[in-house]
Amino acid sequence: MSDVTRSGPQGDLSLRVLAMPADTNPSGHIFGGWVLGQMDIAGAIHAIGHAGHAGHSMVTVAVDAMKFHKPVHVGDEVTCYTRIGRTSISVMIETWIRRNRLSAPLHVTEGVFTYVAVDSRGKSVEIENKVVPGTE
Repeated sequence: MSDVTRSGPQGDLSLRVLAMPADTNPSGHIFGGWVLGQMDIAGAIHAIGHAGHAGHSMVTVAVDAMKFHKPVHVGDEVTCYTRIGRTSISVMIETWIRRNRLSAPLHVTEGVFTYVAVDSRGKSVEIENKVVPGTE
């Protein structure tokens, strides 16, 4: 996946949110599940924009290779960057934070999320793969 020593994120900014106290575990860090949920939202936004699904819903079918590199704290600005794979709607998602919203970006986690288009009955449908500017 990505090298945690990189100086900045790769991909398209798909989500930005503040980590809040209600999202903490007993140790005072933000729950990993909350971070994963934010990444899933960012990935779905990107997948929907990339796949001309013509009125169909996009659903998450897999989350692979999650790696948590650093904890997320209350007040951190959490940003998710997304990139689409070449042969499927597998979205590579990197999550970065800025502490106190003034510091340099810090890479905290990454993962691969896979999405499919489904019809109103929940059956998978073929996706017309279109390229959105900035997702090549």
